[in-house]
Amino acid sequence: MKERLELCPHAAFNAALSGERCEVVTASEGVTQLPAERWLGPPDLTDQRLLLSRCDGPTLDVGCGPGRLSAALVARGTVVMGIDVSDVAVMQAIDRGATALRRDVFGPVPALGRWHHVLLADGNVGIGGDPVRLLRRSVELLRKGGTVVVELSAPGTGLRRDRIRLRVQGRMSAPFDWASVGAVVGSLADESGLELLRLDELAGRWVAVLRRPLADPAVQS
Repeated sequence: MKERLELCPHAAFNAALSGERCEVVTASEGVTQLPAERWLGPPDLTDQRLLLSRCDGPTLDVGCGPGRLSAALVARGTVVMGIDVSDVAVMQAIDRGATALRRDVFGPVPALGRWHHVLLADGNVGIGGDPVRLLRRSVELLRKGGTVVVELSAPGTGLRRDRIRLRVQGRMSAPFDWASVGAVVGSLADESGLELLRLDELAGRWVAVLRRPLADPAVQS
């Protein structure tokens, strides 16, 4: 069956958040379902224990989607801002009570260098297909001693880069870069100027906590 004309990835993602069935098409994994229904629901116990409990100060939720985690942090009394490139996601996050902006994490972001936590849930460490670049950007966003809370793929994934397409109602999106990160997160943290504090698993989901050191590395003369 011939695919219909391409969508832009943002339009496909917006359609998924509006309730349309959306498939993720990659060379490495074939076709899987985009888990938009879970993102649109409330945080589950694993979200609460592995992600939300790690964010006890001002938090930047990168790729916040429809705001399930940002809104839950607000309800806990935590200062949080969600950012996402999807206008539909940002509007849905705001409707849930979160503060959210339509921003690219690599563009201008409020409170640069002052966030206590950067949250990369739901595999968002893969944004742009270059996890080291994103983690280095997270270092810029954090205060010294701040942490990146990173949801990972299962052990055995290593580091895998893909060109991804989204398919909605027979229409395929243009391809975009994404990455999956597993147990190699420690070496990526080292390369990015972060320290691996802990790696936890619950209900088959894995989360690492990476810290920006309190002191900057010594400059070699």
